[in-house]
Amino acid sequence: MSGFIIPNTPIAVDFWQSRRCNHVRLFFLTHMHSDHTGGLSSTWKHPVYCSPVTAKLLNHMLQVDNKWIKPLEVGQCHMLRLDETGRETVTVTLIDANHCPGSVMFLFEGYFGTILYTGDFRYSPSMLNCPPLQNKKTIDVLYLDNTNCNPAQKLPSRKEATNQIKEIIEKHPEHDIVIGLYHIGKESLLVDLAKYFKTWVIVTPQRLERLKMLELENVFEIKNGAGRIIAVYLSEITYGNMVRWNRDHSTIAIIPTSRKINPNHKDIHVVPYSDHSSFEELTEFVSRLKPCSIVPLVKTEKCETYFKSYLSATKKHEVTIPETVKAYMKNPNKMAVGLIRYPLRNLIRKRAAKGVETFEDNLPFVVEHQKCSLTLYKEKYSLPRKTMKKKNKKQV
Repeated sequence: MSGFIIPNTPIAVDFWQSRRCNHVRLFFLTHMHSDHTGGLSSTWKHPVYCSPVTAKLLNHMLQVDNKWIKPLEVGQCHMLRLDETGRETVTVTLIDANHCPGSVMFLFEGYFGTILYTGDFRYSPSMLNCPPLQNKKTIDVLYLDNTNCNPAQKLPSRKEATNQIKEIIEKHPEHDIVIGLYHIGKESLLVDLAKYFKTWVIVTPQRLERLKMLELENVFEIKNGAGRIIAVYLSEITYGNMVRWNRDHSTIAIIPTSRKINPNHKDIHVVPYSDHSSFEELTEFVSRLKPCSIVPLVKTEKCETYFKSYLSATKKHEVTIPETVKAYMKNPNKMAVGLIRYPLRNLIRKRAAKGVETFEDNLPFVVEHQKCSLTLYKEKYSLPRKTMKKKNKKQV
């Protein structure tokens, strides 16, 4: 699954091929799975907006310099500028995506209308209680994770799938239990199993380092033999390894995934535990949101037809790119850096020092977001008037 450049904007989500998006100024990362980070590395030199958890993992796992990582709090709305003057802005709200640690959806509001980008997500009705979505505002474009968009595929809830895994383990009381995972994800499953079976989960030192960053319950150990549940990378569950593991001690392997996998060993068990929404959950999500249009994140022919009857009859917002944004997108030297957050109410009440331009002077374009925690350019709102006048004369 690759990312997207949002048309008619300087915004990209999970898209890191910078040579193919010279006009993009704001880069957003939904989560740290490798199919969403291709192109991100220690050489990346543009600001990346993401959740605080993803921010820590991004530096730790891919060595992206912290000066380029811009964490935004989940559940709050933030304002970023879309041009050099700060007159055109985008309001961004991060919503927990219920997929893996740090994963979020992005709700964008600006001159282009309202766009919800889900990234990978497992639907929960509580998602729609987020204030911007609770207000039932019109979603012009829904970028939808349609990984499991197949009415013929029946997926259990994660709780039901966890119970299936517990039943398999209970039928093998003397076996070691190897669980195949990606680099990140399904940590809550491991914690649940460790507590239920009262055992440590054995992990590699590298995985333990990441787990400590997530501040999970202390159920993980690196010492072999300390517990009977062993977390390995999915690629390690092979026929050869199963033979080797069983030579040393009776072992079964469990792969928690909704992907179609044909086990090549009798002791490999595939359980449909998924961190992506089921078809039924997608249907409920779309029917409640009623977006004007849908863009599937996974390219398929049928996805949009499944949800056509749930789309809003409201005409999609017509996009006109402001001239200042066009200029911003054309200037390769302009990147959004040096951002700082201010609570709006404090800015309104704050009295300015003599000769300093204050936020009140630029209030009209943000007054509607009084409940938001705004992200704004510090330099824009703290330049002395005299300095600004000289600067303006030079520009003229």
